[in-house]
Amino acid sequence: MSNQAAMSQIEVLLAEDNPGDVVLIQEAFKDFSIPNRIHIAEDGVEALAFLHREGKFQNALRPDLIILDLNLPRKNGQQVLAEIKTDEALRSIPVIILTSSDAEEDITRAYYLYANCYITKPMVFDTFFSVIKTIEEFWFTVVRLPTR
Repeated sequence: MSNQAAMSQIEVLLAEDNPGDVVLIQEAFKDFSIPNRIHIAEDGVEALAFLHREGKFQNALRPDLIILDLNLPRKNGQQVLAEIKTDEALRSIPVIILTSSDAEEDITRAYYLYANCYITKPMVFDTFFSVIKTIEEFWFTVVRLPTR
């Protein structure tokens, strides 16, 4: 049994401004065997406020995983990633980049900023859903995450 299976609930921060992608990701996570809760941040500023427990997020739980789009308003995903990975209190949280960009410079920059993985969003619904299931399977049953 993985340490995740022993957790009461997996906390995921999803920083995504596309409502359609948010719904797809939430639906994929609903079918997962490990209890989970998805917290939505619609832009980079909101994602960082959640992580720092500021304003309306003062009671937010530390996420076990962050799924981060690069193309966010107000503060883009690369800026958010840079802030997470330079913050001693946050840097151990795995960050998955899930974005529409397949530009080599975005991929290189994300890894330079210590992203844990980079996934280009598939354009086909079934493939998108499958990618989310693979993320869940890998990060919550195969990988050992640090305890909160």
